[in-house]
Amino acid sequence: MPFTLTMPKLSPTMEAGNIVKWHKKEGDAVKEGDLLFEVATDKATVEHNALDEGFLRKILVPEGNEATVNQPVAIFTETVDESIEGYQPEGIAAAPEEKEEKTVEATTQTAKPTSTAGLAQPAFVPEAPPENYRFAFPTGRPGERILASPLARKLAQESGIDLSAIKGSGPNGRIMSRDLKNAPKGTAQFGTTAMPTKPAGSYVEEALSPMRKAIGSRLQASKTFIPHFYLQVEVDATAMMETRTQLKSGGIKVTFNDFIVRACAIALKEFPVINSGFNSENQTIIRFQTVDIAIAVTIDAGLITPIVRHADHKNISQLSQEVRELATRAKAGKLEPEEYRGGSFTISNLGMFGIHDFQAVINPPQAAILAVGGILDKPVVKNGSVVPGKVLPLSLSADHRVIDGSDSAQFMKRVKEILENPSLLLI
Repeated sequence: MPFTLTMPKLSPTMEAGNIVKWHKKEGDAVKEGDLLFEVATDKATVEHNALDEGFLRKILVPEGNEATVNQPVAIFTETVDESIEGYQPEGIAAAPEEKEEKTVEATTQTAKPTSTAGLAQPAFVPEAPPENYRFAFPTGRPGERILASPLARKLAQESGIDLSAIKGSGPNGRIMSRDLKNAPKGTAQFGTTAMPTKPAGSYVEEALSPMRKAIGSRLQASKTFIPHFYLQVEVDATAMMETRTQLKSGGIKVTFNDFIVRACAIALKEFPVINSGFNSENQTIIRFQTVDIAIAVTIDAGLITPIVRHADHKNISQLSQEVRELATRAKAGKLEPEEYRGGSFTISNLGMFGIHDFQAVINPPQAAILAVGGILDKPVVKNGSVVPGKVLPLSLSADHRVIDGSDSAQFMKRVKEILENPSLLLI
C-alpha cells in the first residue's frame, strides 16, 4: 500500500528546510539506508537516508522548495506497479505556496504588521516605484540651467546626448533639435553613461533561507528583549604582533584570533560572571560550569557559531587547530548539531574585513559577546612621547540583567592585560 515520507526534524531548532537535492527519482527502488535527499536546515545542509524500503512514486516537494517539519515530501509504495491514484498523503498540510522571488516595478503594496516574540512589529515595506518619474538625462552641469526646446530635450533623452556639451543656435543660445544632428552619443562631461533599463525604485524580493530566518528571528528577539550595554578598550598589539612573528619563524602558525580566544578563555575562568547566561522562560541566571567559546563564522548561507568546548583547558596551538577545523567544516555545512548549539560566550571577529570596531548582538541565552576589529596604525603615547603604534579595538556587549558594568570592566581590563603581555598566552 502507498505510504508517505514527511520532512524529518533534522536539528533541534529546525522548523522547516529547503530540499537542495533529491538523490532518487520517481520510479526508483529505495533500500533502507539509501541517501534520499539533502536538506538545508537553519544551521547546515544535512543528508537524509531512507528508513524504509519501497519505490519512490511521486515527489511532492521538488528541489529548491521548502517544506515544514512533518509536511509530506514524497509518496512511496511497497511494489513498483501499485496505484497511488486517490491516495491522500499523511502529515501536516503544506502552507499556501509563496513565490520565492518577486520583481516589483510599478505596483503598490499593502502589508499588515507582523508580530515577533509577543510584540507588534511595525510594517516596514519598500516603497513602490514612483509612477510619474521619468529619467531626466541629461541635466547638465550642477546648478546650471540649460536652455533647450522641448523637442531637443526629448530627442537628447532618447539618444543619450548630454545637452551640456551642445552649443545652441536658437535665441539666447537655446538648443534646438537641429543642433543635435552632429552631436555624438554619450557626450557626457565625465565619460559616457548608459540609459537605465529599469524604472527608478525597482526591487526584487527573495524568500529567506531557513538559516537566515533563524538568524533574523533569534537576533531580533535578542536586540528587542535583552538590555545590551557596551564597553570598549584598545589593546596595544605591538607585543602580540612580535610574538606571532617569532612563533611563525619557529614553524608555529597562529592567528591573532587564536590569541584572543586564548585570552578570553583565561579571563572567563577568572571572571565567571561573564561566563553566564539568562533563561528567559524561568527568569533565572545561568552559571555555565565550563568555558565553551563560540566562534562566529561567516558562510554562504549566513552565520554559524561552532563551539570550542573546554577552551580554558587547551593551549594556543590546540585552540588554533580546533578553530581552523571547525571553521572549515562549518563552511562545508558538515557540523553536527552539538558542535554549534550551546556555548557560554561568543567571539565575533570582523577585523579581517577591514572593520576597525563594531558592537555585536548577544547570542542568547549567553550573557556576553566580544566584538573584535582590525589592528589599526595609530599614534600612541609611550614614556611621555607620541610614537607610531598598533592598536586592536575590542567591544564587549553584555546583558545587564546578569552582568554589571564593573564586572565587564574588570574582564576587559584582564583581556587587555593578557594580550599586551602575550607570553601569558603560552603558559
